[in-house]
Amino acid sequence: MTPLRVAIALCLIAPFVAMLWVGSYAKTDPVFIGIPFFYWYQMLWVLLSTALTMTAYQLWQRDQRGRKAAGGTDGGAAK
Repeated sequence: MTPLRVAIALCLIAPFVAMLWVGSYAKTDPVFIGIPFFYWYQMLWVLLSTALTMTAYQLWQRDQRGRKAAGGTDGGAAK
């Protein structure tokens, strides 16, 4: 597994880990503009997840272009 693919995996896994670790955000403080932490933390992750997914996609495209330029014809299949 290349470092680029590790970065892609981390971008895609981070939101799941953040949302499954409920103990880190199951609280009301700190309040942000009148919204309890529990809610604004989850809404923040909606935006972060979008950015991370876009980053993963761009990295994947770069990886595929590099493989194509190197003559790889496996289309990303595992070896």
